[in-house]
Amino acid sequence: MTNSPERTPDQSPSGVSPHTPGSLAHAPTNTESAEVSTSPASAPEPQVPSDVLDQDTYESIREPRSASRLPLGDGTWHQLARQYVWVQLISTGIMALIVLAAVLLVTLLWGQWWAWIPGGIFLAILVWTLAITPRQARAYGYQLRRDDLVFRRGILWQRVVAVPYGRMQLIDITHGPLDRGFGIAQLKLVTAAASTGVVIPGLKQEAAERLRDTLVDVAETRRTGL
Repeated sequence: MTNSPERTPDQSPSGVSPHTPGSLAHAPTNTESAEVSTSPASAPEPQVPSDVLDQDTYESIREPRSASRLPLGDGTWHQLARQYVWVQLISTGIMALIVLAAVLLVTLLWGQWWAWIPGGIFLAILVWTLAITPRQARAYGYQLRRDDLVFRRGILWQRVVAVPYGRMQLIDITHGPLDRGFGIAQLKLVTAAASTGVVIPGLKQEAAERLRDTLVDVAETRRTGL
């Protein structure tokens, strides 16, 4: 005597659930399509295991460097790095040596003694530049005010310009071989008006980057009116 397979109350002998009142009479055929509810209330939330989403990913999101923001409106004049003087002295000294070598070459090889006239004038200017470079470097300064950046330079011929934050269109950092060797850079501020453009030389690399980030954030905020 064989035992018949057990059936749960909701199963028919064929293994198919019986139809209950209000249910579909039959499954959709290839010519019929079952309707799927697309209402937001019935849409299930996407659920993916965390170990799948976080596999081989970074542990934390890199937040904006808000700590690098510099205070604005402090009323303090900020000056250039001391390394700027050495860069200027070396570059001017190299130029003076090149001019002297060129004058000597023209004079000794071709006997053109008149070359000492323009060469001597140029050398005198370069020597004068070497002498006043330390004092000239101390005449540079910039101030971060609430609505603009004020830049000043010059001793005999002074220039003071205020650049509104909302007018800044490009903030660029550049540095030459000597600048990189001494760890300094120059920050260039470009505006719609060419006369209000500013180049701040002799900034430490870190100071230039932090100042650039601060000015970009503030300029973007002022342009959007926030």
